[in-house]
Amino acid sequence: MGIAEHMGRALEKTSVSTNIKERLDFSCALFDPRGNLVANAPHIPVHLGSMSHAVRFQLERFAGDLRRGDVLLANHPHAGGSHLPDITVITPVFSQDAHQVIFFVASRAHHADIGGISPGSMPPASKELFEEGAVTMGFKIVDNGHFQEPALRRFLIDEPSSHPGCSATRNYRDVLSDIKAQIAANHRGISLLHQLCAEYGLRTVQAYMGHIQRTAEHAVRDLLLETRKRFNGARLTASDRMDDGSSICLAVDIDADGSARFDFAGTSPEVYANTNAPPSVSASAIIYCLRSMVQTELPLNQGCLAPVTIAIPPQSLLSPSPTAAVVGGNVLTSQRLCDVILAAFGAAAASQGCMNNLTFGVPPTELQDGSRREGWGYYETIAGGHGAGPTWDGQSGVHTHMTNTRITDPEILERRYPVILHRFSLRPASGGRGARPGGDGCIRDIEFLVPMSVSLLTERRVFAPPGLHGGQSGSCGINLWKRRRSEAPKTASPSAADPDAGPQADDNHDGFQVLSLGAKNSVFVGAGDHIVVMTPGGGGYGKPEEI
Repeated sequence: MGIAEHMGRALEKTSVSTNIKERLDFSCALFDPRGNLVANAPHIPVHLGSMSHAVRFQLERFAGDLRRGDVLLANHPHAGGSHLPDITVITPVFSQDAHQVIFFVASRAHHADIGGISPGSMPPASKELFEEGAVTMGFKIVDNGHFQEPALRRFLIDEPSSHPGCSATRNYRDVLSDIKAQIAANHRGISLLHQLCAEYGLRTVQAYMGHIQRTAEHAVRDLLLETRKRFNGARLTASDRMDDGSSICLAVDIDADGSARFDFAGTSPEVYANTNAPPSVSASAIIYCLRSMVQTELPLNQGCLAPVTIAIPPQSLLSPSPTAAVVGGNVLTSQRLCDVILAAFGAAAASQGCMNNLTFGVPPTELQDGSRREGWGYYETIAGGHGAGPTWDGQSGVHTHMTNTRITDPEILERRYPVILHRFSLRPASGGRGARPGGDGCIRDIEFLVPMSVSLLTERRVFAPPGLHGGQSGSCGINLWKRRRSEAPKTASPSAADPDAGPQADDNHDGFQVLSLGAKNSVFVGAGDHIVVMTPGGGGYGKPEEI
């Protein structure tokens, strides 16, 4: 775990983008020779649970074709990816004689723009995978010690721009630098692993890696047996709906030996939208929830899933076809999966069920002299309310479950981008009431100083985060566009002055037209326009009168 943390610090220090350097939207981990997760730094849960799928896929894809000095790059959902902006860089660790792979190290980072139909590569309206940006099943970004920039340019520029209506990456230099930072972080991990093996011996290190995984397996089996006893052996069930009405259904059967089957039968079919989630995301949600419910201290690793069988209907929301759009599955559906799993176990009320994704930016432009001015894209996720549990109140204004990122500091946001942050505060009374109340969401109000494209990819704008055991639901989220009028009206609506009031019939206020954007939308804002995001609160736990 310490080695993975060192990798993370190296990536943070050597990256250049706001998304990785400031928001820390990355993860680093170590894997055994078979590609099983052994240890990770406490980074992003949705990355960590699925990265072993990516390593095992590349291990099979490049079987017999790996040598010291090779580094692999991939992001396809069916190659163990989550969504396309999350690019995984995998490096095999060879023995000192270079005859065998003894470990793998990997880093996954969310890159702010990899092309596609909208700046930030998080399009709310994508229907096909190619619309979300650059995609690859995997290639050698470093081949026998030689960096393959022509292959990277094909991946980030030539291939994405070949699709109708799609752009290449809008900031190639930043993505190039950050990928090199990932390679450097992996190299740091390799150096430390070799030092560890030199001190204790390879057999001892690998033996202890096995011990760690078996310890995790025993801890999860104990949890499952305790749960079986608490529910008298009954099947655990829960379900929830996405804002488009799609259902996520779960039934958990726990056997007497502490093994469990997580069956998602009844989940809706794949959607012609982007909330589809590849199977690796479901595995991430399950391993995260199980680890969260275990009371003992242990690193997240593959042993947590050893007692678990996962059944997902093919061609469903949770196992879509290879060409299905998935950008929302990683950041929205993954959160709802956690709500469903924790509800089935009776562990916690629903949290905000969303990452509240906001992206904005401008495309590259061709200048009169034939040169190209690079565009740029910015991406952030916005905190909300956490669901309450039997012994705790829900936390307010936090990133929940599958995300664990920071938000960009206001000073850095306003210095690097043409925006002004007017408000970032808690959203009072948005958490659900209960014996244990849910956490409150947030309000974030950003003014744009120049015209640009803005996209919102959110959930829980229709169905509120439910409470548990009599607790009340948290408030739904609201997304507003305050569009500046050319002339201020003579009268203003006092109700529209308060963002908490939501969209009103009379939409005039101080020269603004206030428009509700729904859960998913892209708009082109003008100078002086505002986007106001009010994030959902968490559900309450227990009946309010039991306080």
